[in-house]
Amino acid sequence: MLLSLIFVALFSSMGLAMLTMSSRNVRVADNHREATRAFESALSGMEVIRYHMSKVSMPGTTPLANRFAVVQSQLAASMSLDEDITLCESEGTSFVAELQPINNERFRIQVTGSAGGLARVVGVNYTFGVRQESVFDFGVATKGPLQLSGNIQLDGTNIAVEADVYIESENDTDVLSIIGNSQIAGDVKVTNPDGVVTLQGGKAGIGGETGQAAIDNHVTTGVAPTQWPVPNTSHFEQYLSGQVIDADTDLSTNTTYTNVRIAAGTNPHFSANTNINGVLFIETPNVVVFSGNCSITGMVVGDGSMYDDSGTNQLIFLGTVDSRSVSELPSSSEFDSLREETGTFVMAPGFKAAFGGNFETFNGAIAANGIEFFGNAGGTIAGSVINYAETPMTLSGNSDLFFNRSGITEVPAGFEPEIVLHYDPSSYTELAYCQL
Repeated sequence: MLLSLIFVALFSSMGLAMLTMSSRNVRVADNHREATRAFESALSGMEVIRYHMSKVSMPGTTPLANRFAVVQSQLAASMSLDEDITLCESEGTSFVAELQPINNERFRIQVTGSAGGLARVVGVNYTFGVRQESVFDFGVATKGPLQLSGNIQLDGTNIAVEADVYIESENDTDVLSIIGNSQIAGDVKVTNPDGVVTLQGGKAGIGGETGQAAIDNHVTTGVAPTQWPVPNTSHFEQYLSGQVIDADTDLSTNTTYTNVRIAAGTNPHFSANTNINGVLFIETPNVVVFSGNCSITGMVVGDGSMYDDSGTNQLIFLGTVDSRSVSELPSSSEFDSLREETGTFVMAPGFKAAFGGNFETFNGAIAANGIEFFGNAGGTIAGSVINYAETPMTLSGNSDLFFNRSGITEVPAGFEPEIVLHYDPSSYTELAYCQL
């Protein structure tokens, strides 16, 4: 009996020990499961935030000190309006995201996932940057349709890709029309998935081919939208010397204008042999006409809106244009800083720009709301032609354009690239789970 009692006590102790160990293992397994669920909830939350962060963008003119506030505002609006994602507790799990500014150039997102009273925390940094692609990667970029008729040749000075074309045309499916003997040497990318390309004429072609083969092999529809840098016209007002052209100004021939402003409502007509050095700044409203020879060492800037397609403001070149880069301005001190503002020839948002005369070279990008080349207008453009208008960009007559974008790596002066958020994977961290 004594021996039996000893064995009963021994087995009872062993059973109790095994029960204790089993209970402890169950608790450990339960904690591990809840910790895993909390971690998965945190990761899920981070992916949700990354999705919404990919939608955040702002103009390049946004001050550094204001960018974090813009992120907060856009993120809150995006997450509250997105009907595809429901942010709520699911089966006892949830997450909370917190934005923490680090400095004006970066901030941190910390996501806490919870489940069963346990929490896991993951975090990552975001930095402010710009999109890698922009409309300046193309010879021609237009928000509206593109129409070529006559004997038009769009070609690259060095290689055909310099004459690539980008078309959005969101409200018009007739995105590209080529009539007659007109040719585009490069390829065409269209964001409108329903975009239609029309070729009329035996020699009408794209990418060195004609007919349906040109469309099949050199036109891509439904491409992702690219970046349209914002024209910051006020940037160039710092260079104006104070001279103003108004209704009382004598617009005599053989006159040179240096860093001048054209007052609103003046509507000047420069009849012959006009020389412009530095910046010609045009206030709105205005219709400015150059009907004679015009020599420009610098740039023409109009202070309109990139959303104004009305055609009220106009910039018309009817004569021969001789264009030179700002880097060729005289060595006098008034041009010291301006000589560095390269890459831009015409920045005229809200202006319709029409070119009907010959030119040898336009030393920089041309950007306006409504662009037309007609007659014998033609020559080399050291940059891109950008049409901000949703109305068609037209080329007619014998307007041969040759694009020389070789060596251009920077956004042209005065254009502010769109600010976007860059995810920094090297900053990713995880924190051990803790009891809530």
